[in-house]
Amino acid sequence: MSLAATAVACGSDPGTGTGGSGGTGAGDATGGMGSGASGGMGTGATGGMGTGGDGAGAPDLTTAAKIETYLAGKTLTMTGADVPSHPNGFDENTNFGQATQCYVSTVMMLMGQTFQVTSELGTLENAPNTGDMGTCNKSMVSNTLMFSSTNHLIENVEGNADCFDFTITYTGFGQEGRGSISADGQTLNLELFFKDQGVGIRCADGAVGSGGVTLNGNAFTGDAVQVYRITE
Repeated sequence: MSLAATAVACGSDPGTGTGGSGGTGAGDATGGMGSGASGGMGTGATGGMGTGGDGAGAPDLTTAAKIETYLAGKTLTMTGADVPSHPNGFDENTNFGQATQCYVSTVMMLMGQTFQVTSELGTLENAPNTGDMGTCNKSMVSNTLMFSSTNHLIENVEGNADCFDFTITYTGFGQEGRGSISADGQTLNLELFFKDQGVGIRCADGAVGSGGVTLNGNAFTGDAVQVYRITE
């Protein structure tokens, strides 16, 4: 789902400034969702609300299959203030080479068992060399990247999608972390990191955005929560 992605926004190591992919990008960035699950497409409706409804307007998101069914075919959009300062755990204002995390937007759609991700990259200014810090200019699109997931998994769902573990794989990279969906079903939050780089990133470690995350052996203090608005 960077994305995810993004999103939503994955196998490159931005710490070394090499690689580059992203759901939350390849080429100049990684990210998007960057952010899925396998499972049946059943209905969860009562009271004539249709698929995923509970009769009172709030969707039933108590299982991985129901979350996937609810998201299927909808548009998930992250832009503006919904883009975190540290997509995939890396500062958007730092030059990480091909893995630079400067994003304008990520749009994701779950089609069948595949997340289709489109990410618009911003322009990193005043940071010409790898490791330099500059400014992510989100008003100037530098590139558009498109990705299709090869696998995704939603598991360990808590409550009504109050938290769930999320893993997504693209060709050559992956992302993992945790997510949640708002009670009204209008917002998807995905806290994602590149595969095998983060510790303390699952729901068993705390809610989305909780502290205690370690990234590549170092304490992570930034904001990696990608916020996607869910629309039909």
